[in-house]
Amino acid sequence: MKKLFFEANYGIALLMGTVVILSSCSEEVMDPENQKVYAPVSVQVSGFSVSMSDFPNTRAVDPSSYEGVGAITLAFYDSNGGEAYKVTQFKSENSATFEQFSCSLPVGSYTLVAVGYGYFSGDVFVLTSPTEAEYTSALPRETFCATQSVSITDATPLNLSITLDRINTKLTVNSTDHIPVGATKVRTTYAAACKGFNPTTGLAANTNGFSVVNTIRQINDNQAMVANFAFLATDIQTMNITLEVLDASDNVLCTKVVSDVPFKRNRVTVLEGRLFTPSSASSASFTLNTDWLDEYNVTF
Repeated sequence: MKKLFFEANYGIALLMGTVVILSSCSEEVMDPENQKVYAPVSVQVSGFSVSMSDFPNTRAVDPSSYEGVGAITLAFYDSNGGEAYKVTQFKSENSATFEQFSCSLPVGSYTLVAVGYGYFSGDVFVLTSPTEAEYTSALPRETFCATQSVSITDATPLNLSITLDRINTKLTVNSTDHIPVGATKVRTTYAAACKGFNPTTGLAANTNGFSVVNTIRQINDNQAMVANFAFLATDIQTMNITLEVLDASDNVLCTKVVSDVPFKRNRVTVLEGRLFTPSSASSASFTLNTDWLDEYNVTF
């Protein structure tokens, strides 16, 4: 799978490390290399401002120190595509050895798949093969993954390590108007993104689009936000985003459509504007600075 990249989002501290998969013992690998900081690329939208920013860059530590990952699913698939071994570890259950795995496999050729992701009670993540994985519950989470070929030729213990990279994009919506009485949730509809992905490529399983519902997070009396993740079919993708403000019974109070919103894998796109104020225009036009930020490698 091609290397992906971490980048920065509004000062959120990002800690990264190396996942170590063991058949007999483990050794933590640290990456003390300092990372560069880059400026965001911004565009202006009629009614909403749209900007794209990095994820933060800090020194790498083990995955148990990064709050964005709450579970790791690891699997080996044989040369016929059969599942030889699969297990999921949850940080809440064994944080001390969260990134350590051990198993026994017969001689043969395998594909190792490792996926680290955010996890909350009730989430359902399904890994089916080196090319099929999906969040079948309501919300996709921040996701890191990689695949690797493994050959076992004899009974000699095999110690493996694998570097995971963030593969999805994040959308944050910030309102600049007062939250009306009764507004409790926002339904976000992506026109061409997906909740499923190919672990080998990190790309979306399809471009059918999907919707997610988030509870509104109130920052202050005149500001609220929602945020969610999605998988893109290409590294850079543009699509329409529909925002529906809902009450507790899922009745639609207000609808906004932002057209041609730019996304990039492993980036944060921010929509900022009057989310709760009705308007006659259902969509907005924009101009885009097409100079993308430079990218850089880190380990997780």
